[in-house]
Amino acid sequence: MLTSNVLVGSVTTLVVVVAVFLAYNANQGLPFVPTRVLHVEMQNGRELLRGNEVREGGTRIGIVDQLRPAELPGGGVGAVATLKLDEQVGALPVDSTATIRTRSALGLEYLDIRRGRSGRTIPDGGTIPVSQTQQPVELDQVFSIFDRPTRRAVAGNIKELGDALAGRGADLNAAIRDLPRTLGLLAPVAANLADARTGLANLVPALERTAGVLAPVGGRLARTFTSLADTFAAISHDPRALGDTIDKTPGTLAVGTRSLAVQVPFLRETAAFARDLDTATIELRRALPDLNAALRAAIPVTRRSSGLYRDLQATMAALLDLVRTPTTNAALRGLTATVTTLQPQLRFLGPFVTVCNYWNIWWTFISEHLSAPTPQGTAQRAMLDLATLQNNTYSVAGAVAPANGEGVIGGGPPVYLHNQPYNHAVNPAGQADCTAGQSGVVQRLYKNGQPRFKIAVDAIAPNQFGYPLGPTYKTFGPDGGQGLGPSAVPAGETFTALPGGIAAQVP
Repeated sequence: MLTSNVLVGSVTTLVVVVAVFLAYNANQGLPFVPTRVLHVEMQNGRELLRGNEVREGGTRIGIVDQLRPAELPGGGVGAVATLKLDEQVGALPVDSTATIRTRSALGLEYLDIRRGRSGRTIPDGGTIPVSQTQQPVELDQVFSIFDRPTRRAVAGNIKELGDALAGRGADLNAAIRDLPRTLGLLAPVAANLADARTGLANLVPALERTAGVLAPVGGRLARTFTSLADTFAAISHDPRALGDTIDKTPGTLAVGTRSLAVQVPFLRETAAFARDLDTATIELRRALPDLNAALRAAIPVTRRSSGLYRDLQATMAALLDLVRTPTTNAALRGLTATVTTLQPQLRFLGPFVTVCNYWNIWWTFISEHLSAPTPQGTAQRAMLDLATLQNNTYSVAGAVAPANGEGVIGGGPPVYLHNQPYNHAVNPAGQADCTAGQSGVVQRLYKNGQPRFKIAVDAIAPNQFGYPLGPTYKTFGPDGGQGLGPSAVPAGETFTALPGGIAAQVP
């Protein structure tokens, strides 16, 4: 009997030891059961623990044996889970995926394997890449967003929403009553927005960029909206005016729609100009230091100019009165006619002054000519000379030709012209040809044995030497040196060699 009790006790002890051993190693798989090894890459392994189950279609097919950090193929750091799968599961296709899922509300997780359809399989010890693993947002992660500040803000929103809806049950009923008609009108609007020509796909990214630009000035905008409360308070004091504004809004929108359609070409050109302006903006950044210096220098000048601006107002007022006077247009037309008539004369007379200096010479000799002293002051100097009587002599009025020594009466000496028949200042090339004051006998020709003058029929009568006579005076420098007057029309001056001729200019 004692032997039987010892045997039963020993067997019981052995069974308990085996049970404890199996329970201790349950998380590592049952002993003597063949398994396959599979590695799974994942972005974050914090949701898994060693010993978590691996399931396929809800059935346990293995356990998580190890979990270690590792560098992922993309360069980041993640986790690699080593799985022990039952041999009977067989090889998994290479396109199989793995997802971490919640097993209970207490946060217990398991790894769900979804078998792929590829003909190729993952070998024993192979890896499911991170691109084929998923970690969905779990319920506890959703609840974690409701921290203390968020809960406080939500409570405030609910309170304000309640205040907004309090006493507005009738308005809500009316809104629900009109909602079907509103939705009926919304259908064509939605269809229009869905049309590709509307450009809604471009509008949303543009709004995103706009929001990004406004983000730095969000505080200022918030203060702006706060200040607008005064404006809305003023509007609420006059509901009739607000109603009138709303009544006129449809017509205003219709006019605005037509106006915007007309403005499209302008807006396109503005967009192109803005793109071209980018380059100028880049250059402006480089020029800002110089511009800042110019502005610093200009500000004091502008302040001092304020007095000039006040005086200029009177001048501009007088100019405005002049413009409004009816006779101003007539005066301007007369001035235009005068300038049109005077300009060719000045082109012809200009070289007589700038090249030949006849203006100063005339005043020099006229002052000497009226210098004979008298008891009353000065008188004109004169020398009376009687010329020989002949055809076209100096003393006979009504000469029709230059004095040529023809038709002498009384046997006196014949008189001949000792000057150019035409006086010039320059030749057509602008070279000095100051004939007045440079006397000489006119070249004579003979016809039938009788001397005749060579009277020029060209635009300018050539002198007897056949080349320009040059200037009429000498110049004296400060060092005592001498030089001739200008040999041609000064550079840049327009001139004509004959009255009414075509204007020329010395380069």
